[in-house]
Amino acid sequence: MAARANTRTPVLRSPAQIPLRPLGALSESEDLRTTRIPLVNGSPRVPGGFAPKAFVGEVVPFSVVSFREGHDIIGVQLRLTAPNGEESLHRMQALADGTDRWAVELAVDLQGTWTFAFEAFSDDFATWAHAAALKVAAGVDLPVMAALGAELLLRAAAEKDRPAAQRRLLKATAESLADGDGDVTLAVSTDASLAQIFHDRPLTTLRSAGKAQPLLVERVAAGVGAWYEFFPRSEGAKRLKDGSIKSGTFRTAAKRLPGVAAMGFDVIYLVPIHPIGTTNRKGRNNTLTAGPEDPGSPYAIGAAAGGHDAIHPDLGTPADFRAFVRAARAEGLEIALDLALQASPDHPWVAEHPEWFTTLPDGTIAYAENPPKKYQDIYPLNFDNDPEGIYQEMLRIVMHWVGQGVKIFRVDNPHTKPLQFWEWLIATVNATDPDVIFLAEAFTRPAVMQALAAVGFQQSYSYFTWRNTKSELEEFLSAVAHDTSDFMRPNLFVNTHDILTEYLQYGGRAAYKIRACIAATAAPVYGVYAGYELFENVARPGSEENIDNEKYEYKLRDWEGAEAAGDSLAPLLRRLNGIRREHPALRQLRNLSTHWSDDDAVLVYSKHLDAAFTGTGRPDTIIVVANVDPHSVRETTVHLDTTVWGVPLGESFEVEDLVTGAVWTWADHNYVRLDSFSEPVHILKVRDRA
Repeated sequence: MAARANTRTPVLRSPAQIPLRPLGALSESEDLRTTRIPLVNGSPRVPGGFAPKAFVGEVVPFSVVSFREGHDIIGVQLRLTAPNGEESLHRMQALADGTDRWAVELAVDLQGTWTFAFEAFSDDFATWAHAAALKVAAGVDLPVMAALGAELLLRAAAEKDRPAAQRRLLKATAESLADGDGDVTLAVSTDASLAQIFHDRPLTTLRSAGKAQPLLVERVAAGVGAWYEFFPRSEGAKRLKDGSIKSGTFRTAAKRLPGVAAMGFDVIYLVPIHPIGTTNRKGRNNTLTAGPEDPGSPYAIGAAAGGHDAIHPDLGTPADFRAFVRAARAEGLEIALDLALQASPDHPWVAEHPEWFTTLPDGTIAYAENPPKKYQDIYPLNFDNDPEGIYQEMLRIVMHWVGQGVKIFRVDNPHTKPLQFWEWLIATVNATDPDVIFLAEAFTRPAVMQALAAVGFQQSYSYFTWRNTKSELEEFLSAVAHDTSDFMRPNLFVNTHDILTEYLQYGGRAAYKIRACIAATAAPVYGVYAGYELFENVARPGSEENIDNEKYEYKLRDWEGAEAAGDSLAPLLRRLNGIRREHPALRQLRNLSTHWSDDDAVLVYSKHLDAAFTGTGRPDTIIVVANVDPHSVRETTVHLDTTVWGVPLGESFEVEDLVTGAVWTWADHNYVRLDSFSEPVHILKVRDRA
């Protein structure tokens, strides 16, 4: 079978800019919507008119459709303005014939709001050179073409912004066309050095420019990172002689930070750390009756000790929390805090602001529901009764924690709050501190999930958790890499405290390896929930949640003992995060290309980054081949479009498995054997052929 066509349109991968020139006079009419040379369907763009997003170091594909009447040749360029006002011009490359689409890829390297505008112009030299070559070959209009060429060259030589040496060359070349000799005309029209001169400084009689558009470039952590979730109350918790468990604290949880950092994670995500209500407190496994030792769900926020700006007394004091943040920073870790905008019946808001909740006809306050689930320990907020009051209180809460050193928030169920609220809150917070990042935990309808990303969420949970087959993953990964990547960044969590998929429940240890390998390589942001490395895969009957769920009880785990016994996935996670740090191609979202295999269970994709963007001067290419059936051994042929990374079809190259160290010689068609019970995934580095 032939290799399946690459789903990603090749574009010019070069940050090189052409000499900056003023826009010049435009050939436009203020009374018409169209420009003289149309510029339409430009990207990046976001539905609803919001600014497209990127992160520092991201390679952004810019493209636009542009054309003109007749057969004259045009050129298209991108005018890019950085937040510091620095301006640059970049020539765009025409893509497939007949599409009239032009593109260029550029890396953005400065945080802040950029602007970009597309410009089109008549390429007078290219139009003449094309016509001259055809007419000389046909023996038609030779004196006319020579005269037109000379006139064009002299016009270019008269431009004062051209270097003096270039102007002398253009004059001399124009003089060589004086006798109308066909051979000379052909030589001039096909001269590569002249073509380059006019590529860099085009000669034009028509110019059009599109409107400047914003591009919001956020800090690296908005688009790149490995997340690790844990419950601080479980870290350092101890079972006492009477059988009860004493809660861990921020001080004991800090002892876990070096181990997490050693696995290569960047972000520690904490579930809510606030006081927990006692009214209708949930017991173990979400039972409706809690025992005296049951700590309750941390999402039932609020008690006599305070609300969203308070810390659970068992965890310590505000000073202890700040010390925990400092300890994390010392290990190279950032803290992400859960922002769950809801309240337990004991929250101070219930007494102080009953209008912030929904009162039922019988006078009671409505509980939170997600049918068939019901959360009797939680009251949802009602944003309609006092929006101004709620907006200001939520802003106060966020800025309080920013003041405590938190710059990342994982937002619980944002799709249950008004979209306008999130647009306002994120914009208001980022206007004060652009480093603050919001992750949307919204496993909801595509339109809602994408709208949350469009209005400002820097990262989003996604459907990755439930995309397990080859066809499902191909469709999903291609969509997030190309269809929505201008505004939505997926955080590929392999599991959460709420989600233990059937794939993990029944796939054994192979399933845990497979999902970790795909998540860590397919997108620049991914995450795991503590216990993943211990293969915790037993679900509460009839649910997609772990039995003895940590939301309702303490978890006592022996991380070091499990690894010493060879019973931990930590070594693989450590290696995966090391690979991510070593290979810049894996720190990009939009560069994923799917390939093909003859087996419906073998997924194949690559991530390529051109040498211009790697920082090493060498290209970086990773090929991932995954057996997504955790119960099998698969032997098949993999078919690659090697032109994605610049290798002609049929030519051989070396690949190195970055997990096992094995080295093979591959080409565009390759035999593979993937044993789910040993090594179900190849993560292959394409060795530099230079």
